[in-house]
Amino acid sequence: MCHQTVSLVARHLEAHGIPTVVLGSARDIVEQCGVPRFVFTDFPLGNPCGKPGDKDMQRAIVGMALDLLETARYPLTTLQTPFRWDETGEWRETYMELPEDTQAA
Repeated sequence: MCHQTVSLVARHLEAHGIPTVVLGSARDIVEQCGVPRFVFTDFPLGNPCGKPGDKDMQRAIVGMALDLLETARYPLTTLQTPFRWDETGEWRETYMELPEDTQAA
């Protein structure tokens, strides 16, 4: 789902007394929308809770979100997870690249 849509829904819910935490990978968009609590993962879009199949990482990130829901003291609180998508932290450079042998001629 779109980060902006989720953020605007979160703000609507908050305005009606329902606390929220947004987990996402598009920090600029979510913070611009002004959500009260945000857990940011510096991962490719579609992976805000961690790498596919990495249950320990996913549990840790969801746990961080639940902790933030309970402990955030100020509006517009952003928590960045400590996890990396790869060893170098430079996944953006090659994430959408297709190896030559898989490209159509």
